[in-house]
Amino acid sequence: MEDHIATRSDLRGDCARCFGLCCVALPFAVSADFALDKAAGTPCPNLQGDHRCGIHAKLRTGGFTGCTVYDCFGAGQQVSQVTFAGQDWRTAPRERARRMFDVFPVVRQLHELLWYLTEALTLPAAGPVHPDLRRALARTEELTRGTPEELAALDVGAHRQEVNELLLRTSELVRAGVRGRKKERRGADLMGARLRGADLSRADLRGAYLIAADLTGADLRGADLIGADLRDADLTDADLTGAFFLTQPQVNAARGSAGTRLPESVVRPVHWTAGL
Repeated sequence: MEDHIATRSDLRGDCARCFGLCCVALPFAVSADFALDKAAGTPCPNLQGDHRCGIHAKLRTGGFTGCTVYDCFGAGQQVSQVTFAGQDWRTAPRERARRMFDVFPVVRQLHELLWYLTEALTLPAAGPVHPDLRRALARTEELTRGTPEELAALDVGAHRQEVNELLLRTSELVRAGVRGRKKERRGADLMGARLRGADLSRADLRGAYLIAADLTGADLRGADLIGADLRDADLTDADLTGAFFLTQPQVNAARGSAGTRLPESVVRPVHWTAGL
């Protein structure tokens, strides 16, 4: 069975093909990430008539850092152009627009799973589970092509749990041979931890809380970072070469430098070098 997605280019947000769904469907509250409160289904006041952000170039300085961190994994264009066949929520009947906003977070979760599954299939050490991963990939892709009604009724949590079992097995295979309890930091509370220069190579950091942790010069090569919270973590000069299940939103939420080494699957955030 051939992989359905050869690359992950389709799993990145393409705002030009979306009707600003993340700026409408999702809620946010006044915090360090957002300058105001907004209810789900209510357009952000910065959203323009052409579905572009009116302060896109000044989001971080304007109090909307959360927007610069977020990525829909391509769910926006999928829902806009495929699920709803190019229908704009602005001109759609009210109930139709509401269904768009309900479906968007579901498809976003499915696309995030596609990101992980696609990456897992690039890892040679995970060869023993590649057939199962391919089947899970095909099934997840099939779900993304569902009707609005099917997507709204989908138990996406149950599907995530099934896929997570495969991703966990993938992690175990890739990190096989790692010894010592210090490498098992799954779900660990490492908020603000002083981990400068720490050896976390091939560590299990699934779901770890690394908020504001000092990871300057840390060795994170080959680490499993799925679900790790890297908000405001300092990755200056850290080495994440070969780290897997790392997403662009995680990298965007962290701080880094020109010396930070990243996997090829993610790009260096502009604000790392702009100092914003």
